This record gives sequence, structure tokens and C-alpha cells, in this order.
Amino acid sequence: MLKRIMIFFAVSLLISITVSALMTMLGVGHYIANGALQYGNLFILCLLWGMVGSFISLMMSKLMAKWFMGVQIVTENGPHAGIVQKVHRLARRAGLDKMPEVGIYQSPEVNAFATGPSRNNSLVAVSTGLLGRMDDTEVEGVLAHEVAHIANGDMVTMTLVQGIVNAFVMFFARIVAFALTQAMRKDDDDAPVSPFVTHMIVMVLDIVFGILAAPIVAWFSRYREYRADKGGASLAGKEKMIAALESLRRAYPQLEESEAKANPNFRSMQISSKTTVMKLFSSHPPLEERIAALRSSL
Repeated sequence: MLKRIMIFFAVSLLISITVSALMTMLGVGHYIANGALQYGNLFILCLLWGMVGSFISLMMSKLMAKWFMGVQIVTENGPHAGIVQKVHRLARRAGLDKMPEVGIYQSPEVNAFATGPSRNNSLVAVSTGLLGRMDDTEVEGVLAHEVAHIANGDMVTMTLVQGIVNAFVMFFARIVAFALTQAMRKDDDDAPVSPFVTHMIVMVLDIVFGILAAPIVAWFSRYREYRADKGGASLAGKEKMIAALESLRRAYPQLEESEAKANPNFRSMQISSKTTVMKLFSSHPPLEERIAALRSSL
């Protein structure tokens, strides 16, 4: 726990230093001057905070996976040589120039994920729970899905989408916060609103706009899952991809129970809620819909 806290503060400090340096280079200062919003400065400021944070997290994603998930890298000369060989074979089939690292982590979850800053600097990790519950055919379907994520550049595109959404959330939250504080001043004989109140208004609006924007990011995430399923089917075979999803569906109760404990940044194959409202915020489509989409495609 202490290591996680230290890493969190180290990453936050790195983001703050990077954004501050970029603001200085671009000559972007405060976004309020002479009692008026400077929309250009505000947008650049929000874009920097939104994109820099997302891309630093992306650049550190492999390292974070190893630290937080306890991923142990395996090689073709070790006890998990078969897994490594499958990943490398699928990666070559997908046209990757550099083979992904392959890792195993201890968890009863039936799960796997792909992460990394680029197609040529990636990691495919598989849980011991998945290896214990699936046969070779199903495992290959899962690995093909993860390699398809890498080949599609999903880590980078998801980072871009998240960064842009973050930027617009910050932008509109601060515009509304400025309007509210100006209205509060007019109602109180132009008395200045305390910085604490202003900060709290901005924080609340960040949360509100963040919730409103979440379905946009979730929709794109669901879209990339369908695309990775289709890519996995083309790499390993349609039946192997369907077999992997069917195996996950059979494990539905265990997955549902463990979903709340899982780190959402690293979930890849897991199921999502079936309720209509929750589906809007879910990063993964229901397994039944993914299987149906595969059966009707290719």
C-alpha cells in the first residue's frame, strides 16, 4: 500500500512538473484576466492537463502493471514457454515488428490484458485463474484478442480519447464555475468569492461533467472490444475466439463477484453489467452480445 501511495504521488508530481514546463514554454498563464475568461489560455491549459496526464500514464503502463498487478515476465525458455510461443506466433501473424512481452500474474480471476505505450513496446499478461480454467484452444482465443488490441493501437487511441474528454470536462467545468462565481458576486454587492468556495465549485463541476462524459469513453471502449474480438478471430480462428468468450460466460458468477475488486485500467476480457443504465458506463459489452456479433460476422 505504501509503495502504491508513493507511486501515485510520484506520477502526480511528474505530471505537474511536465504541465508547468509546457505552460512556461507556451506562455500560458492564468485563464482569468481583468475579470474575464481568457478562453484560449483556458483551453490550452485544460488540453495540457488532460493529455499530459493520460500520456504519462500510458508511458508508464507496463511498469505500473508489473508493480500493481505483480506481473512476472516469462520467456520461451521457462515453464510458460507455450504461452510465449502462442503470443509471438499471433503477433507475427498480426504484423507486429517487435514481439510483446508476456507475463503471468497470480489471481483467481479469469482475466487477461494488454498494455504498453505502442505496438512495439507492449505487454500481454494472463492470470493464473485463466490458465487454470481454460484449455489451450480457449487460451489462444484470449491471447489473440489481446494481440489484436496491440495491433489495432488501442492503448494509444484510448489514451487520446480519454485525454480529449478530460480536457473538455475541465474546460466546460471552469466556464460554468466562472459564471456561477460571477453570479454569486452580483448577489452579494460584488464581494469576492473566496478561493476555497471557487475551488469546491470547480471540483464538483469536474465530477459532474466527468460523469456526463463517461459514456463517451465507455462507448469507444466497447467499440474497440468488438474490434479486438473480430481481430482475434482473424488471427486465431473464429471458433477459438468464440470458445474463449463461451468459457468466460460459463465463469460469469465468479467474474461478476470479482469485477468490483479488479483494476478497471487493466481489465480486458471481463464482462460488464447487463442493466441498461450501467451498460452506458460499461467498458465491455455483455459476453452474449460479443458472441452473437462474432457468430454473425466473418
